[in-house]
Amino acid sequence: DGGKAIIAGNERVLRARLADAKFFWDQDRKSPLDSRLPALEKIVFHAKLGTVAERVHRVENLASGIISEALAASGHATAPEAGALADKARMAARLAKADLASGMVAEFPELQGLMGRYYALADGEPADVAEAIAEHYSPLGPNDDCPTAPVSVAVALADKLDTLVGFFAIDEKPTGSKDPFALRRAALGIIRLILQNNLRLNLQEAIFDSLKLYANELPEQIDSNRVALELVAFIADRLKVHLKDDGIRHDHIDAVFGVASDDDLVRLVARMRALGKFLATDDGANLLTAYKRATNIVRAEEKKDQVSFEGEEKDSLLQDAEEQGLYIALGEQSETIDARVRQEDFAGAMTAVAQLRGPVDEFFDKVTVNADDANLRVNRLRLLSRIRTALGAVADFSRLEG
Repeated sequence: DGGKAIIAGNERVLRARLADAKFFWDQDRKSPLDSRLPALEKIVFHAKLGTVAERVHRVENLASGIISEALAASGHATAPEAGALADKARMAARLAKADLASGMVAEFPELQGLMGRYYALADGEPADVAEAIAEHYSPLGPNDDCPTAPVSVAVALADKLDTLVGFFAIDEKPTGSKDPFALRRAALGIIRLILQNNLRLNLQEAIFDSLKLYANELPEQIDSNRVALELVAFIADRLKVHLKDDGIRHDHIDAVFGVASDDDLVRLVARMRALGKFLATDDGANLLTAYKRATNIVRAEEKKDQVSFEGEEKDSLLQDAEEQGLYIALGEQSETIDARVRQEDFAGAMTAVAQLRGPVDEFFDKVTVNADDANLRVNRLRLLSRIRTALGAVADFSRLEG
């Protein structure tokens, strides 16, 4: 019959499901969304982490704190604007889980969040609050769209951070391929929300803020420092995976992580990208070669003498013009590099690093490091050691390949 019976059967099933949906929509709309909040007190989030209602309270406070601090720090909003957005974030977080107690989501669980948006709009809630309710579960995976509206970003971040902090606090961490609470996905979601929105958020402080909000649910003996350190390391590992997928080389990632114990993901990635651009230039490639040569010489002599050659050189022992030139260049550029790094001008820091290429090349061309005079030898080895120190302000060049 050309598929007519199949079409009729599908239409019959679909018609019944749409009738169910219409029934639940009409029933749910008889009361406003916030009237469902008391029902969340009867839904357990996790036996050790309290109810969904308690979770909502935590996410409310966390979302408003994230948005008021991070948006202002990121330049996305003035302090008064951030304050107004924080109030909306609190409102959105309060309503974000309310649709879990609706008839529609009980029947169609995949519509959680989306139905909350429709019900919020029908109740006359602000559009950005309704969007945040729909988007607070996002991004669900690497191909899912990432929220960009400030209120949505704040609630989505707070929701994921609360999940990670809670499960790490009770030691329910992913093991091997097992991740029953989708914590890797939550960590990746946090990374994407921060990086794609250029959000200046101190992760460790946010974790401690989240832990404080768990005061009623978690036992007093929870070691907050342990949870924070483990969770930051976990997010850092997911960041490495994300950046490799984004085309940043693994050795560039390791080189920056080797010197930058940083909770600001935007700053970390900016440093990695600046390093990658620098190493793609002739100055970068040649300076890396010179760095490895200097480091190998110093390391070999330190091993032989059983001493460290870290320390100040004596300018009175600088005999050759080339070693004097390197001494001056290291002094000038080290100050510039440190200043640029403090200003988060990583491109400027790399430009300063590039200025060392000529003096380093000339030093190796004309100066004998292992001089017969013991004092000269030590002084020159200390000078080479300073190359390692100067470049170490931007990255651990010893972890770079090539």
